[in-house]
Amino acid sequence: MKKSKLLMIVGSLLLLGLFVFPLWNITLEAPQYPIPLGMDIHINKFEDTHEFDIKNINLMNHYVGMQYIPETIPEFKIFPWAVGIMVVLGVIIGLKGNYKLFLAWFIVMSVLGIAGMYDFYLWEHDYGHNLNPKAIMKFTNPDGSIMGFQPPLFGSKDILNFKAHSYPRTGAYLMFIGMLLTVVAFFVGKKESKS
Repeated sequence: MKKSKLLMIVGSLLLLGLFVFPLWNITLEAPQYPIPLGMDIHINKFEDTHEFDIKNINLMNHYVGMQYIPETIPEFKIFPWAVGIMVVLGVIIGLKGNYKLFLAWFIVMSVLGIAGMYDFYLWEHDYGHNLNPKAIMKFTNPDGSIMGFQPPLFGSKDILNFKAHSYPRTGAYLMFIGMLLTVVAFFVGKKESKS
């Protein structure tokens, strides 16, 4: 089997790691929580980093009027199908060996990834800004506007006495490596076609 085909197939199969490992993690650090609260985000569920973390986050958020983190969201039905289809397509394209299709697969996967991150941003924005006006505690910005509690999309951010962290996890790293391998497969395939 040509090296380019193998790279494309392996790169596509690495996306299966998303079914096993978390894609993303949000962690909240604060003096009153010696062990930070955290939530792992998989392609099909939210999961506590430590037992009862999501329950504790929901209890805290209730006081400032934030929505509860739901058991499920519509994306959890879509993401597994999208990833599964892209894995199957990637393997079929790898077996065909047309290096131009390797690049097309990478572009489609990149668009899906960007759309997923944008959707995550919109969810975070709604979650952090669509506050219950009857909340027990109300906080305002220096200009008098209602303070939002949106966690960062990527990186760290101070929110009142909390430090929120939002970073990719193992599933995301496997996906990035897999996508990188498909780009390498494209260049290797291009070179193979000339020789």
